[in-house]
Amino acid sequence: MVRFVSSKSLVALIVAGSVLAGCAGREANGGRVPVDNFTAEEIYKRGEYELENNRKPDNAVYYFSEIERLYPYSEWAKRALIMQAYGYHKAKKYEDARGAAQRFIDTYPGDDDAAYAKYLLALSYYDQIDEIGRDQGLTFQALQALREVIEEYPDSEYARSSILKFDLAFDHLAGKEMEIGRYYLKRGHYTAAINRFRVVVEDFQTTTHTPEALMRLVEAYLALGLVDEAQTAGAILGYNFQSSPFYQDAYDQLRGRGLTATVQGNSWLTNVYRQMVRGKWL
Repeated sequence: MVRFVSSKSLVALIVAGSVLAGCAGREANGGRVPVDNFTAEEIYKRGEYELENNRKPDNAVYYFSEIERLYPYSEWAKRALIMQAYGYHKAKKYEDARGAAQRFIDTYPGDDDAAYAKYLLALSYYDQIDEIGRDQGLTFQALQALREVIEEYPDSEYARSSILKFDLAFDHLAGKEMEIGRYYLKRGHYTAAINRFRVVVEDFQTTTHTPEALMRLVEAYLALGLVDEAQTAGAILGYNFQSSPFYQDAYDQLRGRGLTATVQGNSWLTNVYRQMVRGKWL
């Protein structure tokens, strides 16, 4: 038996079919809506919506990049480029984030958002800093990029955050030196250990690792029988970090050998002590 469909029902079926087809098309395209007939503002708002409501920022990046394609050199394209950098960074696609941020800096160096682009570029290095035991090339790049934000945009809202992150990254590098130094010290490679701890004392003296580095120098120099250097390292530790538990460790080691934490001889540590006494820490 053939059933006839009313005109009203037929329209409803056609609309439903169109919606399903559209949904299928979006599903095939990762949920993205074709935007060739959209205005730049409409595409931008769609990208903002995706950033706020989608845990994966890839769709947002797609919409922001479409603005560049369809409306190049427009004000919306400029805004979309900085949002691309942010979207890539949120997606942890750090190399792409650096590329977008650098393009913004190169294209709009005098724009108000240039400081933010520079900050995003620095973050793309900083957020990739791995554990202390791994290669620290990215840490050096993060330090350089953060320094540029601090120096080029000192009055920006990103300068303070960059200073804090710079200090943390700097401390991270000192931790790398300490880890290697401890490794050598534990295996009796005292000269190699001393070289690492010396780097911390001379180049990373403002970090949290300096007291331990000085204590380890006392330990390593005593193991080599270089008592003048051990006593001088102890004197520096006592002069600056007497309340540190590392000073007590160094003091006990020296006292166990009948020695005191006083400046002796003429070594690189003696020069460090003299500069500190004059208030000119290396």
